[in-house]
Amino acid sequence: MCEFIKDGDTDEVKNTYYCGLRCDHPAAAALFSASLYGFSQTQAKHVQESSSQVKLMAKDMILTATIILVFTALSVGLWIYRSIAVPLVKLKKATKNIKEGNLDFVLEVEGNDEVSQLCQDFEEMRKRLKESTEEKILMDKENKELISNISHDLKTPITAVKGYVEGIMDGVADTPEKMDRYVRTIYNKTNEMDHLINELTFYSKIDTNRIPYTFSKLNVEDYFSDCAEELGLEMETRGIELVYANYVEKGVQVIADGEQIRRVIHNIVSNAIKYMEKPRGIIQLRVKDVGDFIQVEIEDNGKGIAAKDLPYIFDRFYRTDVSRNSSKGGSGIGLSIVKKIMEDHGGKVWATSRLGIGTIMYFVLRKYQEVPMNE
Repeated sequence: MCEFIKDGDTDEVKNTYYCGLRCDHPAAAALFSASLYGFSQTQAKHVQESSSQVKLMAKDMILTATIILVFTALSVGLWIYRSIAVPLVKLKKATKNIKEGNLDFVLEVEGNDEVSQLCQDFEEMRKRLKESTEEKILMDKENKELISNISHDLKTPITAVKGYVEGIMDGVADTPEKMDRYVRTIYNKTNEMDHLINELTFYSKIDTNRIPYTFSKLNVEDYFSDCAEELGLEMETRGIELVYANYVEKGVQVIADGEQIRRVIHNIVSNAIKYMEKPRGIIQLRVKDVGDFIQVEIEDNGKGIAAKDLPYIFDRFYRTDVSRNSSKGGSGIGLSIVKKIMEDHGGKVWATSRLGIGTIMYFVLRKYQEVPMNE
C-alpha cells in the first residue's frame, strides 16, 4: 500500500517514501524503487537477497568478534594470574615464613617482568639474611668458647698468685731466696694475665676492623735488634736462651707499624714458651733477605705441632689436642691476631713443625723501595 507524504510524518516514516509516495512494506518499497529506476522484479529480488546476506555476514562477524574478545579476555586473565597472582601468593607465603623466623625455604619464580624481579630480589634478601643469621650463631658460639677459654686461662695464674701471696703472708718464704722466687713467680703470672687481657682487647678491635695502625719506615737492622734485646731480657727471667741473627744488609727498610710487628713477635714467642717443656729451652730469631721481602723466622725446640693441626693453627679459637688437654689452656686467638696483622701489612705468615723437635714460624714484610723520579 502506497501513500503520499504527509506533513505530520516522522523522519522514520519519511524514510519509507519514494518519490513522494509512502510504502509500508519494505519489499513493496524495494519493488517500487526498482520500478522507478528501471529494475525488473527479478533484479529487485536479488537486491533483497543481497541485503539478507549482508545482515547474516554482520551477525557472523559480531559472533566472531565476541568469541575473539572472550578468548583474549581469558588469555589476559590467565597471564595476569600466572604473572602476578601466583608470584604474589608465593611472596606472601615467603614473607610469612620470614616473619616466623623460618629462612630454610627457596622462593622460585620464573620470568623477567617486574613482579618476577621483585621475587628474585626477595629471594636474594632471604639468602643474605640467612647467611647473616648463621654468622651470628657462629659468632655467639665462638664468643662463648672464648669466654670459657679466658676464664680458664685467668683462673690458672690467679690461683698461683693467690697461693704464693698466702705463702708470703704465712711466713713460708722465710729466706731472701724464697722471697725472691715467690715475687718473681707472682710477677710472671701477673704478666700472663696482663697479656691475656691485652689479647682480648685487641681481638675486639680485630672483630670490628678497628685496629689502629701507624705505618712508618723502619730500619730492619735497628728495629729487630731492639726487639731481640727486649726478648732477651724476658727470656732470661724464664730461663730460656734467645739466639738472634740478622742476615740483612744495613740501610734496608720496610713500611710497617712497629708496635703491631712487636705484637706479632711477642704472640709467636709467647705461644712457643707456653708449650716449651724441655729443660733447656732455646728460641732463635733470624732475619733474612729474600728478594723483595724481609723474612723473619722464629724457631723453638718445643714439643712441635702435629701435621693434622698445622693448617689450622692460625684460625680463630683453634687449639691443638695437646693444648685442649693441657692445664696451660690458651684462648686460641693469639696466632689469629698474628695472621690478621700480617695480612693488613700485605705480608703472610706460615709455619713448619716436627713433633718432638720443634716449630718454625715464618712471616714476611715487603721491602721499602724508592721509585726514582724522571727529571
